[in-house]
Amino acid sequence: MHFSETSTRDLLAAEAAAGVGHRVALSVVGTNRLQQSAYFRAKLAQEELIEGSSNMYSIVRATQLFEFVNGIADEAIDGHTVRVHPALIQPMAADGVASALARVAVGPPVNGIVEIAGPEQFRLDELVRRALKVRNDPREMITEPHAPYSGIAVSERTLLPGSDAQIGNTRFGDWLRATAAQAPRHGSDPVERVSHA
Repeated sequence: MHFSETSTRDLLAAEAAAGVGHRVALSVVGTNRLQQSAYFRAKLAQEELIEGSSNMYSIVRATQLFEFVNGIADEAIDGHTVRVHPALIQPMAADGVASALARVAVGPPVNGIVEIAGPEQFRLDELVRRALKVRNDPREMITEPHAPYSGIAVSERTLLPGSDAQIGNTRFGDWLRATAAQAPRHGSDPVERVSHA
């Protein structure tokens, strides 16, 4: 929290002094609904500082990234099983996030929040099951309605964007096929933690 608030205040002051006309900040879809998490409390505090400043801004909230699906599985390990909540999720590719940020950055400030998401909805457990299969992960996948997500409780729709979200083009199956040949197999890859920029 200290880091998020201090760095955001410092950046806002520097932007105002330099006459920056459009501040673009990357955040996470569901931030306001994930307040059991210290990380998401800090993200919301960052958003609120930006919204309360005199700077022109756009906040871009992205859904979870395809690139972190393996990390979700690794965080959900319970012995020889992976226990994952069946919450709905609409993930997207990291390059789709970059493209959306670029579009927002060259456009006029919205002085509000723009949500971005992938083109498909999945159950989180289904998404993880597909990712484990592609990397030949031998762990048993169990759907667990009470399993935490990134350490916190979620409901079915906590992770979904609103109906006005901008939708990316990359489908999960296409992304999996494109990256499967390059991905290390289970047992040789380091644990990848769930994270957002």
